[in-house]
Amino acid sequence: MTDSATPMMAQFLEIKAGVPDALLFYRMGDFYEMFFDDAVAAAEALDIALTKRGKHLGEDIAMCGVPVHSAEGYLLTLIRKGFRVAIAEQMEDPAEAKKRGSKSVVKREVVRLVTPGTLTEEALLDARRHNYLAAWGEVRGEGALAWADMSTGSVSVMPCPRPALGPELARLTPKEVLIAEADPGFDALEEETGAVVTELGRGAFDSGSGLQRLCSLYEVASLDAFGAFERAEIAALAALVQYLEITQRGRLPLLRPPQREDRQSAMRIDAATRRSLELVRAQDGGREGALLGAVDRTVTAAGARLLEARLSGPSRRLEVIRARQAAVAHLTEAPQLGEALRGHLRGAADLDRALSRLALERGGPRDLAAIRGTLEAATQIAATLDGAALPDLLAEAAGNLTGLEELHDLLDQALVAEPPLLARDGGYIAPGHDADLDEARRLRDEGRGVIAGMQAEYIETSGIQALKIKHNNVLGYFVEVTATHAEKMLAPPLNAVFRHRQTTANQLRFTTQELSELETRILNAGGLALDLERRLFDSLRGAVLAAAGPLGVLARALAEVDLASSFADLARGEDWCRPDLDDSRAFSVDRGRHPVVERALKRAGQSFIGNDCSLSTEPLWLLTGPNMAGKSTFLRQNALIAVLAQAGSYVPAKKAHIGLVSQIFSRVGASDDLARGRSTFMVEMVETAAILNQADDRALVILDEIGRGTATWDGLSIAWAVLEHLHGVNRCRGIFATHYHELTQLAGQLSGVATATVAVREFKGDVVFLHEVRRGTADRSYGVQVARLAGLPEAVVTRARVVLEALESGAREGGRPQALIDELPLFAAAAPPPAKRQTSRIEEELAEVSPDALSPREALDLVYRLKALGAD
Repeated sequence: MTDSATPMMAQFLEIKAGVPDALLFYRMGDFYEMFFDDAVAAAEALDIALTKRGKHLGEDIAMCGVPVHSAEGYLLTLIRKGFRVAIAEQMEDPAEAKKRGSKSVVKREVVRLVTPGTLTEEALLDARRHNYLAAWGEVRGEGALAWADMSTGSVSVMPCPRPALGPELARLTPKEVLIAEADPGFDALEEETGAVVTELGRGAFDSGSGLQRLCSLYEVASLDAFGAFERAEIAALAALVQYLEITQRGRLPLLRPPQREDRQSAMRIDAATRRSLELVRAQDGGREGALLGAVDRTVTAAGARLLEARLSGPSRRLEVIRARQAAVAHLTEAPQLGEALRGHLRGAADLDRALSRLALERGGPRDLAAIRGTLEAATQIAATLDGAALPDLLAEAAGNLTGLEELHDLLDQALVAEPPLLARDGGYIAPGHDADLDEARRLRDEGRGVIAGMQAEYIETSGIQALKIKHNNVLGYFVEVTATHAEKMLAPPLNAVFRHRQTTANQLRFTTQELSELETRILNAGGLALDLERRLFDSLRGAVLAAAGPLGVLARALAEVDLASSFADLARGEDWCRPDLDDSRAFSVDRGRHPVVERALKRAGQSFIGNDCSLSTEPLWLLTGPNMAGKSTFLRQNALIAVLAQAGSYVPAKKAHIGLVSQIFSRVGASDDLARGRSTFMVEMVETAAILNQADDRALVILDEIGRGTATWDGLSIAWAVLEHLHGVNRCRGIFATHYHELTQLAGQLSGVATATVAVREFKGDVVFLHEVRRGTADRSYGVQVARLAGLPEAVVTRARVVLEALESGAREGGRPQALIDELPLFAAAAPPPAKRQTSRIEEELAEVSPDALSPREALDLVYRLKALGAD
């Protein structure tokens, strides 16, 4: 295919053959160019012009390009649209290529493969969210999941059987998932998780060679120091590392030792429940409207990422939760300390991501400055916490914030206050740090002054006041005197210093060894200064990376302090309480509130009505009440309170006692899955089946309107059986909302079921929602009234009332539904709108009356007038 190609196009095609599944960004000067099908796809995705460059095999070569200086924005667009991009850089100066011949092509190589899970650039990442790359491997029937955030260096792994993969990926929300090629059963993984699925050869998941690869990476003889890993875990970790080697072309990021997680250590929440509760993402995919958006008061990016991780996987370990609660309680009760910490934290940068960029040689002077600033903030935080009687978590964090003073002093002395973005620009090393650099800068910036100083020295040495140092393009710098001083300059001892170079009609020109050397140094001073700064940058970068371990510990300590102080700020500002957690099956919340809904109501100037929920003695509540009364809000708020409590936060309630929740299941709201051929009812049944098959006696289950998607009696029978199964088999805690009032009869038959209702009041045919949950049952659903509020035509609402009354009265008298329907007169298809009611004379008279302005005598006269009008 390359026979008729130009040398440059032949090189492009050769490089492209090595990355067939990626768009190739081919560096040409100040642009990344794309050709052939890559250009067509990129031009459409980026909405840029598609041009052409020459011909190949008789056809025009499609071409498009993006500027190098703004390539990151285009990369982000392509990655979000599912593309992978290979970056081919020029590996030599074009002048070097010309030395091999006028038609020689500049050497180019792919230096990096950009994929959704391997981003490190600040502009391509959400600072407040992790960017995980995950890998799932299986060895002899045992599965494991490993995941890493290349931008921070964190690496984790856990045993994960295939059925648990979906829920775990829903928790982590990775951007890319690696699986072994030709592994069946993953066809829908990309659709279900939203992550890009990448297949690797099975050799990448080999645990034998993978162990060697991991030991080599961490420079250890065995992984035992990091934990006892199963073969499947080693296979998943090895695949991660190999993929990073492939995409980074051997330049591995700074990867921390793998942390082994236990699936039983975190509350289990499946994907459907996460969507329903909107824990970290609202229905539209954003933060606003999600629990995360409502409670996030962190001031650092690392703290925000830690908060998301805690809400995504609340702990099930009582000692861990209580330690986190103690830290929050300490700062809640000491608001001045909390505010001081938050003030210092605002000076902390994203240490983990700065370290990662430096390790990959993609960092710059500002990353060094960010580390310097963060070390300074850490010192201030440690000093603020010093001397206080701290809970264990804060005491441990404070101890991890010190010990890097020498590195801070080095960076502080070496860097200017506001360094430039790029190392190649220079100007980031502070004056006085390096004598050679200072001299190079002096020559570069003060060349005239240096020459003037040398001229003064030569005048003093020679005693010739007319001596000048001049410059031209032929001789460079030279010493010039008039012809009258020729004899003196050519005689000893001056001729030993000044070497004669040229004689003109009226002048003699000389040079000296010192002047020649100075000339060379002045001419090279600019380049030398940049070279010296680059060497100093590399030295500082090496010093930082040598302290990567302690810096990582410090970064985690800052995130813990940030999260604890943000939870404390939230608790004080929103009047939340510290929940009492234990290992029982208790669940009691006094005046609980929905944090997201309450926040929205506050913005609108309204208040949220809190409600009690007690599942301790009767673990299942059967909740009735009309639509729009607040049933769904009540269901979700109790689940969110459990999540917040086990994440270590205070909760939106007056008081709360919660026995550890092992799992949360939510089936609230109607949705379909048309892409997979599932109706709303089928989706409901699939999710309900998952709950009934998995919920244990420590689970919390919230269900809304089970069975409403099918015929009335079918739906009622399904709801009835589901409630019995939750009570007798799962034996979990839960709230079951329904419009099937027949189910309330179960409360008298099942000892663990209680009834509750959302109170409403009917006023002049309209329904008023009180948003209060009370014990008892609703006498009806108020569906017709809600339909009227929704804006149904008055004729339809009136007809619905007639039909409802007939059906209800017939049912009370034992009539058959079909007979009742047959007896109802047909509703006119095109019923005219009701005539506009005429206002009476009495109403007109009353409209003009101001009761507060009437005297007793005037009021009596008004009564007589109205009575007379009524008689008319």
